[in-house]
Amino acid sequence: MRDAAAARGLDIELRERPEAGSLHEAAALLGIEPSGIVKTLVVKRADDTYLFALVPGGRSISWPKLRAVVGVNKLRMPEPELALAATGYERGTIVPIGSSSDWPVFADESIVGKRVAMGAGSHGYSLFVNADDLISAYDATVADITVPETPR
Repeated sequence: MRDAAAARGLDIELRERPEAGSLHEAAALLGIEPSGIVKTLVVKRADDTYLFALVPGGRSISWPKLRAVVGVNKLRMPEPELALAATGYERGTIVPIGSSSDWPVFADESIVGKRVAMGAGSHGYSLFVNADDLISAYDATVADITVPETPR
């Protein structure tokens, strides 16, 4: 992880974190707002290729918005084993940095200008990075791709 970040010129901070039962609990453990945690979601295209969607806490992918930005009619979340095979990371730890494949990155516009916490490739850790640096390092497409999460 550190080598992959350094290769892209990213300044990251890895922080050990106890397991959290919710977004709000994780944010409290890290001392940040829930929106400061960015989930990296693996999304599968119909042609069996993938992309990463960077989604801030408290928001979820807007499938119509993401399909429009990507320029496709069909996208879906893959099964956990496909996400692992596509990235080398288990769900809950996925991050573009150090992924086994350099899939395209699509970042929600609301993370621009923020320092964010993300998965760190391993359970029990969080990675902090400047979102603008991450966007630049991965030539990410920045767009409005999310909607507020609906309570479960």
